[in-house]
Amino acid sequence: MKQLTKAEEDIMKILWNLEEGSVVSILEQLPEPKPAYNTVSTIVRILEDKGFVNYRKEGRIHIYIPLVKKTEYSNQSINKLIDGYFQGSFKSMVSFFMKKNDISIAEMEAAMREINKEEE
Repeated sequence: MKQLTKAEEDIMKILWNLEEGSVVSILEQLPEPKPAYNTVSTIVRILEDKGFVNYRKEGRIHIYIPLVKKTEYSNQSINKLIDGYFQGSFKSMVSFFMKKNDISIAEMEAAMREINKEEE
């Protein structure tokens, strides 16, 4: 799966949230200052070329639909982060974030208990 630029990822986040949308509906969700319509349209076409979205026509309007699920892209991005910065070690990544964010072992254990509850 190809990596997305920041702008492409921002558009995908909106489409994942909307589940489908036109360039106008995407533009409405973007914060101020909003980019030009043509800019958003170009980014969506790039996403189409990369295989992240498809569209259907409703009259003269294209309605864009995500082809890649958010979880798929998130998993791929996390794996790339772990491989690129932590030599493929999840343990090293967790250790780094614990130290960087001053997380105690007790807090980590509490987080693990929450994760285990969600899996049940």
